[in-house]
Amino acid sequence: MRKLYISALFVLFFGSQLSGQGEIDEQARIVFRNEFTFGLILSTDGYGISYREGKRLDYFNRRLLEFDMVTLKHPKEVRLTNPAYQTPGSFIFGKKNSVVVFRGGIGHQKEIFEKGDLGGVAVRYFYTAGPVIAFYKPIYYKILKFVSSYEAEIIEEKFDVRKHDPTMIYGKCSFFRGIEEGKFLPGLYGKAGFNFEYSRQEKVIHAIEIGAQIDAFPKAIPIMDVAKNKAVYFSLFASYRFGMIIDPLNPEANKLSNIFRVRR
Repeated sequence: MRKLYISALFVLFFGSQLSGQGEIDEQARIVFRNEFTFGLILSTDGYGISYREGKRLDYFNRRLLEFDMVTLKHPKEVRLTNPAYQTPGSFIFGKKNSVVVFRGGIGHQKEIFEKGDLGGVAVRYFYTAGPVIAFYKPIYYKILKFVSSYEAEIIEEKFDVRKHDPTMIYGKCSFFRGIEEGKFLPGLYGKAGFNFEYSRQEKVIHAIEIGAQIDAFPKAIPIMDVAKNKAVYFSLFASYRFGMIIDPLNPEANKLSNIFRVRR
């Protein structure tokens, strides 16, 4: 009887250890699942695209690495058409330079509310920061130059408030016109917001983000020729993100055929 009792204790002890080890393995599988996403961004200062990687630190936290490419506009921009002549398209009178901003930063994301099931919504907050580089280039306009009372030719010139008025502008030239005259201006950026992930598939990510961001430069970017320019841009943004969960412990599960397979 005593031997039976000892044998039973032996089985219970090692059985619980094996069961506990299985739970550890499952937890490890969850912890080490990383993600990457692409984003479409719309802000009060422009629009653009984004790429982000998230490395899971534990069940609720991820380390973020992100890269953004967005446009930057001046708050005084107003789109017009030629008030005197019927011309194709529209233009922003007084805009001197086009600006594209490149950001690269690191940050953190924490899950506040876990998704109860695949039909639920997970809520997280996040923040990122790092260097930013603004690339700005002069805008060339198609200008109406009258050679007689009834005849005009179209020439291409950079905008100059001392020379041009809205009745002279036929349209805007290609973005690539004058790109060799572009300049770079480095700075710093910061971003924070909330992420709402609502995908119905376990390994696919669909999320909406809202938040605020700031881009700061050592001097004003000369966007407008008819208004005061700024060195610091604060804006609100919303973005749609889509991507995939990557499990480094299970490479087979990372194949596209398995990622988009719906669990039944």
